[in-house]
Amino acid sequence: MSDLLDYNLLQVAGVKITVFTVISSSAIVFFTWLVLKVLSAISAAYFRRKGIEEGRQYAFLQLVKYFVWTLAILWVLDNMGVKITILLAGSAALLVGLGLGLQQIFQDLVSGIFILFEGTIRVNDVIEIEGLIGKILNINLRTSRVLTRDGIIIIVPNHRFVVDKIINWSHNTVATRFKVRVGVAYGSDVEKVRKILMECALQHADCITDPGLKQYHPFARFVDFGESSLEFELYFWSNNIFYIENTKSDLRFMINQRFREEGIVIPFPQRDVHIKR
Repeated sequence: MSDLLDYNLLQVAGVKITVFTVISSSAIVFFTWLVLKVLSAISAAYFRRKGIEEGRQYAFLQLVKYFVWTLAILWVLDNMGVKITILLAGSAALLVGLGLGLQQIFQDLVSGIFILFEGTIRVNDVIEIEGLIGKILNINLRTSRVLTRDGIIIIVPNHRFVVDKIINWSHNTVATRFKVRVGVAYGSDVEKVRKILMECALQHADCITDPGLKQYHPFARFVDFGESSLEFELYFWSNNIFYIENTKSDLRFMINQRFREEGIVIPFPQRDVHIKR
């Protein structure tokens, strides 16, 4: 049995790989996988008890996973007889070359670590980057997957979240305010317009209308005297951030229907043309 375990499979540059080395290295990998599975289950139960949000859970587990797998790989290399100190010293020049040639990749890797540590962007957050709105599906070391409102998954390099200006709609602990703009014809009853706008907001399920949350109660503003119309804006708060455009569309449908019922006209730009002979 001992002869079988000591059977030499491969020997390169002083590194001897035997049957025992393969079995023990496989055991290390399996043990690491098992530890991470158990740790994930225990952490999930603990986080649920403490009420910690899913994004922070994901960031913590990702960092732990990368750290544990790094230790496991070093353990496997040491088990195979690879001198880690010599390997690191010998790879210093290689790392310098990689740093010069693959700066962008290293920038993404470092950015991924910063994102997971800081927690400014987390899984399930709704973000806006260069006008594109999407939901974070997962954050890896180099890239992150973002689901857009069109159902398209895009891969975003992590350095974009660190370098570019990002709007995190989910970062607030309170609801977010949105608005719908509408113009009515001159001569319209402005009080009736405000009443209709308020009624539409109060009737929509996505608008916060709880009397106990007065700071989030919808309101309407008479914004300006436009060239062709009286300009109004309906402001409302909502937690339905990712699909808020659907909410705005519903409100516009409701407003248009109520205006028709009440005889309020939504004008269009008109010009008088005078022809001189």
